[in-house]
Amino acid sequence: MKRKSETYASVWDAIADTPEQAANLRARAELMQMIAALVKNAGWTQAEAARRCGVTQPRMNDLLRGRVSRFSLDALVNIATAIGRKVHIEFEAA
Repeated sequence: MKRKSETYASVWDAIADTPEQAANLRARAELMQMIAALVKNAGWTQAEAARRCGVTQPRMNDLLRGRVSRFSLDALVNIATAIGRKVHIEFEAA
């Protein structure tokens, strides 16, 4: 049996059920990557990063490992704010 091959704009579009879910996943992943890069560039241990971000060390481990499903956009905005960052959201035409 031959399967039809589908093409997606991003991995998020491929795994999400709706465009809204894909947009949310994309935003969360981007914010997680920015926070992880900041932690790495600062040279913080997971324990230090967790303390600074106001989360537990296991939670920080989840963030640094990119476990997107374990974080809401709201939680990630709170973490970014805790380490002195502002989150800016832009709208673009689809």
